Amino acid sequence: MKKIFLGTLAMTVLLSSCVSQKKYADLEAKQKETQDLLNSATVKLNDCLEEKATASSRLKTLEDQNAFLKANNQELINNMGNLTTLTTKGAENLEKSLESLQEKDLTIRKLQNAVTRRDSVNLALVQSLKGVLGNLDDEDIEISVEKGVVFVSISDKLLFRSGSYNVTSAAKEVLGKVAKVVNNKPDFEFMVEGHTDNVPIRTSELADNWDLSAKRATSVVRILQNDFGVDPARMTAAGRSYYVPLVDNDTSANRAKNRRTRIVVLPKIDQFYNMIEEGMKDPAIGGTGK
Repeated sequence: MKKIFLGTLAMTVLLSSCVSQKKYADLEAKQKETQDLLNSATVKLNDCLEEKATASSRLKTLEDQNAFLKANNQELINNMGNLTTLTTKGAENLEKSLESLQEKDLTIRKLQNAVTRRDSVNLALVQSLKGVLGNLDDEDIEISVEKGVVFVSISDKLLFRSGSYNVTSAAKEVLGKVAKVVNNKPDFEFMVEGHTDNVPIRTSELADNWDLSAKRATSVVRILQNDFGVDPARMTAAGRSYYVPLVDNDTSANRAKNRRTRIVVLPKIDQFYNMIEEGMKDPAIGGTGK
């Protein structure tokens, strides 16, 4: 009986030992599997952490870029606003410049029109003078227009004896014809200029060439006023001595050319302004016509 018990106990221990080894092997296998899973999870975790770090870095870069773009966008918006303001001001300035140019162009056209009208009046005056003086020698009297002014140049031999400022009787006929024209042109004023050559003169009555040229001019003015009724308010007498010669005083012929009396006929200043104002009213250049 004792032998049977001992045999049974031995068998039980043997069987128990075999079961424990099997469970141990299973547990060991499960542990290895778990360890492998842990290792795999650790690797994936590390990969995720790296990806997170990379993503965080990219996020930071994108946030910086976004902030930069926002700042630039705001700056662009501000610049656009400034540009719009500048463009508006530029357009206004351009418009003002165009208006100014148009006004200047209109003014120029009006002035040109006034000058054209003045030149037409001068031409009519020249034709009138040439009509009444046409029978005189061209060398003794010359009528010209320079810079909008009519000049009547009368040689010394037609008006005065040598060294004298008394107008000859024959010269009064010439001055009478000039007076007839200027009396018909009340809108003109004129200046009588006396010119001499450069030969010095000094007498009991004359101090020098200045004196002679001035006295000759006043003598002509007096004849026009007293004998032919020219309004003295329209006349000016001026002596130019020998300082404005036509040619060099190097020959007797040239000195004769320089001895002359010149009548400078020009529109009254206010009359010329009236011409401009009348031109401004011309509908052809944008005037009101009123």
